Formats: sequence, C-alpha cells, structure tokens
Amino acid sequence: MIPNITQGDRMAGLMIYLAGPGRANEHEEPHLVAGDSALMAWHDDNELNRDAALDIANALDRAKQFFGTEVDGGHVFHCSLSLGAEEGQLSDERWRAIADDFMKEMDFTEDGGKAPARWVAVRHGLSKNGNDHIHIVASMVRDDGTKWNAWKSKYKAQQAARTLEKKYGLNALGALRAERGFTPAEQSKAVRQGLPEVERHSLARKVRVCAAASTDEAEFVRRARQEGMLVRPRYAAGRTDVVTGYSVAERPQKGERAVWFGGNSLGRDLALPKLRAEWESTPESATAAVAEWNAAARNRRPVRPGRETLQPSAELWSKYANDVSSLREKLATTPHDDHAAWAQAARETAAAFGAWSKRIEPTPGPLADAARELAKSAQLRRYPARPAVSLPSARGATMIILAATSKSDRAAYALMFRQLALTARAIHDMHKATDDLRRVRGLSTAVQAASKAVEASATAHTLRAQPMSMEALRQQHPEASEETLKARLLVERSRGGSPLPPVLTRPDQAQLQEAQSRTEETHRQNSPGIER
Repeated sequence: MIPNITQGDRMAGLMIYLAGPGRANEHEEPHLVAGDSALMAWHDDNELNRDAALDIANALDRAKQFFGTEVDGGHVFHCSLSLGAEEGQLSDERWRAIADDFMKEMDFTEDGGKAPARWVAVRHGLSKNGNDHIHIVASMVRDDGTKWNAWKSKYKAQQAARTLEKKYGLNALGALRAERGFTPAEQSKAVRQGLPEVERHSLARKVRVCAAASTDEAEFVRRARQEGMLVRPRYAAGRTDVVTGYSVAERPQKGERAVWFGGNSLGRDLALPKLRAEWESTPESATAAVAEWNAAARNRRPVRPGRETLQPSAELWSKYANDVSSLREKLATTPHDDHAAWAQAARETAAAFGAWSKRIEPTPGPLADAARELAKSAQLRRYPARPAVSLPSARGATMIILAATSKSDRAAYALMFRQLALTARAIHDMHKATDDLRRVRGLSTAVQAASKAVEASATAHTLRAQPMSMEALRQQHPEASEETLKARLLVERSRGGSPLPPVLTRPDQAQLQEAQSRTEETHRQNSPGIER
C-alpha cells in the first residue's frame, strides 16, 4: 500500500474535485467510507455531490475558521492510500478499518491524548491504472485550535502503511528492493505511439543485457549503440577524459524528440558505478572506454570493434550453461539475508531472459516480462560494499544468447534455458522463504509464461518427430546426467528445426499464438503449477 501526502489551503476545492468526475471522468460513485465520529454522525455513505462536498469542507474547516490558526504551507492534509492493481478491490468496510487505523497511527485522533482533528476518507472507484484507493482529507488544526505536528509525516505514513499491510494481509511494499517508476507522460507517449511498454522499461532491459554481455566498459558502449540506442556520456566538470555517468534514449519517431534517461533512473543496478564494479578495470580499458564514449557523443563509428562482432564457438553453449548451473547450486547454500548476492543472481538471470526476448520476440512479450520481474529483485535500495557470498558468474549466458544463430546446438540451447528457468525458480523460492509474496506472485507467473513462450516458439518453428521417452534416452545415453537428458528430450520433441528461430514474420506470429493457446490449454488441464 502506497501513501502519498500533499498539503494545501483549499479545503473546498479539494473536496469538490474528489466528489466530481475527475480529470478523465474516472471517478465513479464518490462516497465517504470513513471519518471522525462527529462528521460521520451527520454524513452517511450516499453518493457525494457538490453541495455535500461543500458541507463536508465547511465542517472540516470549522476549527481553522473559529480559532484563526495559521499553518505554514496550508492547513489541508491530503493523503491517498493506493493498492497495486493486482491486489483487486477491497470492501468499504475494509477501507474504513484501514483509514481509522491509519489516522490513529498519524495522531489525528484523540487516542494520542490530544484534541482530535476533523477528517474524512473518500472513495471514488479505481484509478486510470486500475488501482483501488481512497483519499483522506483532514484539517491540520485540532478542535482546540492547536496544530497537528507534521514533522516527518511522510516517514510516519510509510511506517503506518507497513504496519497496516501486515495487519490486513496486503502486499508489502519492499523495504529492501524498489523498481524505478514511470511518469504519466511516459505512459501517454507509449499509448499514443502504440508501444507495448514505456521507453524506460525497454531501455532498462537493453542496458542490462548489454552490461551483462560485456567484459569491459568500452564493449558496453559499443553493444549499447549496436542495439540501436542513442548513447551519451556525462563528463566530470571541465573534463572530456573522465566519464562519471551516462544517458540513453530510444531513437525518436519522426517529429518527436529523444527522451533521455540516466542509468540510475532506469534501475538502481544500472548506475555507471554499479556497472563498473562488474567489469575488468585497467588503465588500458579505461582509455579505450573514454575513446568509445567520445565516439558515441559525436555520433561517430566505434573506435575499435571487439567481441560483439565475433561469433562464439559452439562449445561455449555447454560451458555457459554449466556456469548457470554452478550459480544455481551456489544459491542453494546462500543465506537469504545476503541481499547483494541474490541481487547479483537476479541481475544476471534477468539479462539472460532479456537477451532471449530480443532473439525470439518481435515485440516484448513473456520473456521480456520475466526479465523485468527478475530485474525487480536485482534493485536494492542500499547496496553493501560486497556480497557476503562470492557467486559464480552467469554473464556468459547473456553474451552467447545474443550471438546465437540457427546453427547453434539444440541440446545446448534447451539445457541453457532449463538452467536459467531453475535459477529463476531459486530466486522465487528465496522470496517465498522471506514472505515477499508480491515478488513470489510476479516471478511465478512471469517465468511460467516465458517457459510456455519458448516451448511454443520451438513448436511453431520445428517439425514433430516420433515421441521420445526419458527411458529410451537413458538407454541411448547411459552416461548422461538427468539435466542433460531432460534437455535432450525437449530437443527430440521438437526435432527438425532451428533451436533459436529468427524474428517472427506475421504468419509466424499467428502460428506462434496458436501454439501458445494449445500449450496454455494443456497447462490448465494437466499442470496448474504455482498458484498466482
């Protein structure tokens, strides 16, 4: 539950707005769900109109008008309490209890031994984004003319929200992790241009993929430009040889201006100092990085193309799949409170899913969603100096997925995805063990959908072979491990085509959607999986 506090001096204007149709006619049946005892004795839960809103505003303002108390910044306290869209809607009775407890926690009632202040809670339907919420309006002048203490009110509101989340079983807003939000302007632009997601999310995924696939800063700059992003450095004051940050932007459509995002505004793990901690650092690599940044700033060709232009050998598929497996095995013994280690694992796994999305999704779909859900687990509010546990790196998986072609070995491809999915499951289980139910639901749904998309993609682009069983494979490959046999089984079931299809054409998309529908129907009937 997210509290958002503002302060003003127009009680009547605020109440009229809350009781009105809203800026986009989104308000439905505005009514009171709670309030102090004096106000609720005179007003019920009937739908509010302008006259009722003015009567309530006058009642809320009575102490201020009688005593003439002045409050710096205005005497009107306004706080919205909003739930995530995935939490659905609460009843008026539940909102009433939440509002009563919230105002007690915020010391507006007589429970704290002071004179009460007048307040009401208004409910008027869902927000434009589908969030159930209420608006609390209160006077900051108490009934005896004294002022309500606004010191650290926003901090207190956050603490009160955490308490109420536990009491009423609401999704807890993480104190450890936090994803960067987006603005209404970004959302409007995405809708206007028919984009499947806001630019902030697409850029964050691309940057995370490029960073994980790179071994040094210069390679990162080249890969970012190769992905079609506009890139510009932020130099130290008065210098052109010291880069302290960066910004990226999508190439704008005709008539539009590029919108730039700093690395830290894309994700807490994407600030340049955080990225540099994962790369090789030598005087030579620093010099090469500055040269590439300068070339990007001047829109010139890369100075010295490197690994991003090469095709890795086929043997690396198995090597990097084993690296992911080693990471997953290490996570099994990693303490759940080693947040930096789990964030590293989530970041590298998110990058690999993002690379897979680039390879097989013409527009961001289930794999991109899985990458974003994993990225949420990678963004800590505060990063320790270093993880308590040293983890194996799985960054090579992202590099080889980006460089994959139709000639890549199908068994290695299948084994790679299975290892990545199991690593994502380990991160899911960590959140489950720490009662982070919001992350549990997001990850389980996203990774299941991504697995279906990969399977459906293989189905839509390959020929059906005769059914193969695990027992038959054990007889054919007695020395192979169970993980290898399961990967081989997936290959045999979709034998005859490329393990990594190219970007889908329109007919291909229709075929993929049909395959996805068949997969989803079978999944509902036979394997419900983790409940949402």
